[in-house]
Amino acid sequence: MAEPYVEEVEGDVHRDGDYHKAVHVWIFAESTQELLLQKRADCKDSSPGLWDISSAGHISAGDSSLITAQRELQEELGVILPKDAFEFIFVFLEDVTNNGKFINNQYSNVYLVTTLEPIPREAFTLQDTEVSDVKYISFGEYRSHLAEADPKYVPYDVNKQYGLLFDIITKRYKENNEARSLVLQKQLRRYAPVSLTAELTGLGDADKEALILLVRAAMIMDEIFYLQVWHSNPVLREWLKEHANVSQLDNLKWIVHGNSFCFVLWRECLFIINNSFFINRSCLDENEAFLTTADSAVKLLPEATKPITGWKGVQYRAAFPMLKPSGANFYPPDMDKMEFKLWTTGLSLDQQKDATSFFTVIKRHSQVNWDNHIFDSTHLSEGSTHDLYSIPYSQEYHSFLARVSDLLHKAGDLVSSPSLKRLLHSKADAFLSNDYYDSDIAWMELDSKLDVTIGPYETYEDSLFGYKATFEAFIGVRDEKATAQLKLFGDNLQVLEQNLPMDDTYKSKDIIAAPIRVVQLLFNAGDVKGPQTIAFNLPNDERIVKDRGTAMVILKNVSEAKFKQILNPIADACIVKEQQELVDFESFFTHTICHECCHGIGPHTITLPDGRKSTVRLHLLPTSLEKSMYVSFLAGCFRSVRFGLEEAHGKGQALQFNWLLEKEAFVFHPNETFSVNFDKVEEAVESLSRTILTIQAKGDKEGASLLLQKYCTMTKPLKVALQKLESIHVSPPATFKYTFIDKILALGLPTILFQNLIYIIFLG
Repeated sequence: MAEPYVEEVEGDVHRDGDYHKAVHVWIFAESTQELLLQKRADCKDSSPGLWDISSAGHISAGDSSLITAQRELQEELGVILPKDAFEFIFVFLEDVTNNGKFINNQYSNVYLVTTLEPIPREAFTLQDTEVSDVKYISFGEYRSHLAEADPKYVPYDVNKQYGLLFDIITKRYKENNEARSLVLQKQLRRYAPVSLTAELTGLGDADKEALILLVRAAMIMDEIFYLQVWHSNPVLREWLKEHANVSQLDNLKWIVHGNSFCFVLWRECLFIINNSFFINRSCLDENEAFLTTADSAVKLLPEATKPITGWKGVQYRAAFPMLKPSGANFYPPDMDKMEFKLWTTGLSLDQQKDATSFFTVIKRHSQVNWDNHIFDSTHLSEGSTHDLYSIPYSQEYHSFLARVSDLLHKAGDLVSSPSLKRLLHSKADAFLSNDYYDSDIAWMELDSKLDVTIGPYETYEDSLFGYKATFEAFIGVRDEKATAQLKLFGDNLQVLEQNLPMDDTYKSKDIIAAPIRVVQLLFNAGDVKGPQTIAFNLPNDERIVKDRGTAMVILKNVSEAKFKQILNPIADACIVKEQQELVDFESFFTHTICHECCHGIGPHTITLPDGRKSTVRLHLLPTSLEKSMYVSFLAGCFRSVRFGLEEAHGKGQALQFNWLLEKEAFVFHPNETFSVNFDKVEEAVESLSRTILTIQAKGDKEGASLLLQKYCTMTKPLKVALQKLESIHVSPPATFKYTFIDKILALGLPTILFQNLIYIIFLG
């Protein structure tokens, strides 16, 4: 939004009809449902003496949209508000011609400021060259004036784009509390509690003491991540918590959103599931906000205007966008790709590296100055040539990371494993230095009963560029038996690569085996929203990936919980009775391993540790398990497709299902159940693998498009299956809820079993 236009004198812009940018700021009083209008000064070139927008103005070269909105409101009306008061709602293209004398080809960024009560007339300080008067008017009445082309008002076509202003306000306040409560209750009913346990018999007393410190450190990852997603999350949390007992609706808002911040007792709500108002993109709601600014925190600013006797000051709603910000809170909310690219083009290589680093936040000099009440136009810091600048995570989140660093150092002093000790101390140092290389190497080389992943890793929240990493934590205990079993895959990836069903020309000769650790999850925090992951590959540092590859962690108890809560009900509804018993956890988990480790790599002769010759299939996939894997995979197709064909996993599963159905490997029966044809499934899977792998190896974009076009469709059998799932209310994905962590932190850990951990599994 903040791309500057070529600076010209305002009169020249309107005389020549040049396209330019501006801001419109509307002040809306919630209690009276009124909009504030200003009366344009009689000396104005356009529409003199007419009633118009609360505040408006051009975006000058080098200025941002949001700063311009703040400045215009301060200059024209004497109202000084912080950035969280301004809700961006849409861009409006205005093309007005006044007999060829005033041509207004203007893109306006439209902002809405929501106050609880109208601001008293006496509190305004009017800029006499711009504004002659102000008044509040019902937004419905104002809309009628515009619709009737009342000559006393600056015209806007409410039947076109500008009607969005009135539509947004109407929709926001039309539903009664009972109807809204039902919507939120429906959201909550989609999630199912599940109990997880994990054995701690391999941990000594010092390790258990360290575990308490690690859980506390992980909780701070939540705090940082909430702030990374949206800058007003912490304020909203406190507001919803304080007002939870006002009404049933307020209580539901807190349950759905705010209770997620009660780290110790409850983490099941939609907020923690999605870590903001916005539903995770992989969920059914496609980032739709489930609350609005009308539900947000109220903030009081006694000094926002000149003081009035008996009036305590401006009370406004902390605004948040209707759509999830593509740059989350890593970039200024009014920065776009163009502005970022223009800025980085003028930077040195080292500065560009900082700007695009995983571990920096991008800010504005002008916004910092505004927050510090510096309102002049000289907003750049000394030596700066652009409004944007980068700041390292170690500085931006120092108050959080200093606490985490201290906890990790203390835990590192306690643990018995040398590799874990190295990891914790190096990670503690990395949080304060912003250099994660050594700690990521230590994480890859971790060989400990207590397994810890903590730090900034994934970049999915930064959908603007995919540069910035979010903080997360996974704490678990190593499943030694399963880890040893899975080592077979990691040790033979190169052999498996050479036996892929495609031409040898396309096969890689330098496969790096990824270390694999199977973990029973005890606690997770931070960026763990949405479909609860059952495995992850790290690190993302290109230097390490190139030289050392990655390591994999598989969360076995989460995988098992998903299987029980999702796949079993799906199998009961969709699989023929004779094959339902073949849907079992062992095959489901083995398929997860194959997916994560091999991504389609096939079997080959291998040498076991004792020298015996075997194959992956013979060693890990006996005939009974082979059949179970096929039937479990069939049931799993319906699990993924129900998230829609716009979601990557749903699209991929639809392709595989429809291919196998066409090849008669899957059978759709008259009673609307499904089965696997074991005589045809192996050949069908191999043919599909060969087709996909060859397309990928050749970079055949046209072939990929044709394959997707033909098979990524919601066929009748898929629709039938999804209708069945809808009728049995298979819950969609969520995250974990803990009821035992408070006891752990207060009383210490149980000796044998880490039990009574209640989770909400994002059933996906």
